[in-house]
Amino acid sequence: MSFLEISGLHKRYGPVAALAGVDLDVASGSRTAIVGPSGCGKTTLLRLIAGFEAPDQGRIVLDGQVLANGGAAVPAHRRGIGVVAQDGALFPHLTIGDNIGFGMGRGEDKRTERIVELAYIVGLDKAILKRRPHELSGGQQQRVALARAMAMKPRLMLLDEPFSALDTGLRASMRKAVAELLEAAGITTILVTHDQAEALSFAGQVAVMRDGKFSQVGTPRDLYLKPKDRMIAEFLGDAIILPASISGGFANSPLGRIAVDTNDSRDVARIMLRPEQIGLKRTSREGMSGTPDMLFGEVTESEFAGSTCTIAVRLLNNFDPPDAAAIGNTPLILRKPGMDAPAVGEIVRLTVSGKAHVFV
Repeated sequence: MSFLEISGLHKRYGPVAALAGVDLDVASGSRTAIVGPSGCGKTTLLRLIAGFEAPDQGRIVLDGQVLANGGAAVPAHRRGIGVVAQDGALFPHLTIGDNIGFGMGRGEDKRTERIVELAYIVGLDKAILKRRPHELSGGQQQRVALARAMAMKPRLMLLDEPFSALDTGLRASMRKAVAELLEAAGITTILVTHDQAEALSFAGQVAVMRDGKFSQVGTPRDLYLKPKDRMIAEFLGDAIILPASISGGFANSPLGRIAVDTNDSRDVARIMLRPEQIGLKRTSREGMSGTPDMLFGEVTESEFAGSTCTIAVRLLNNFDPPDAAAIGNTPLILRKPGMDAPAVGEIVRLTVSGKAHVFV
């Protein structure tokens, strides 16, 4: 039985359908990430789970307790759910200690000791407890917001893009620290984010939302390597989409004969490769002679970005599958290690590793 069950959830704001039939199961102690473009309904779903609003239709059940059934809903303060917002939403007139202990009773046994313990758990020194929110960095404020949410001993934690305001380095370390912290506490967590890499690295289950409903739900690996359609493929990362004909577990494509993840046969299909599946080896125009079964390209653009380099490779030959004109002269966009990336004008031999994914 799932710890959190969401079924047939609908929510409208006038003529706009924010949610149009959402179904989701979340296991106890797990981490789920909800990802999708702006306006797809992610935050609306979180607000309904938290109890800030009631659904028009559908049910939300948490650990066997019905939280919402159509318009009938349990108030937010009785749900035992913690919420960490994008900006932390700390009370500016309270000290950090009082912010963390806001939901705890003033006369609660060992209240001060509990506040110090929570600060320590999220990596804050107790000396910070006497400061005000404006005296802390963005990362510290997010840690305070997390400690405040944990002080309520929530059954479920909702994170609404909590790392988006942080710089890149702090964002990655903070994400890892929060994931380890929640896992150690055994708290079931739902993260809403627009950052695909964040969703894939943080969660054990990822749900891609589009137009108020989930397009695909699964493990990060399954969604990245076997997306249902082109939109999901390109939303979760760079993708190379090619025309092909499929037969006997292989595709005939502009990149040659490539193993695929299905044994179906189709005269016309679309396959997907991730750019990291394309290998490059430097060669020369002279090295292209006498090798009709190999694929070659010329580097036409190179954009250095430190550890990585984005390069464009124009194919110099292809294997003419059905509808090969669809690829035309469009270059392949690849990211390679910056230290050894081929320069503009260099000739490279292309190879493909792993299997291509065939869209249904």
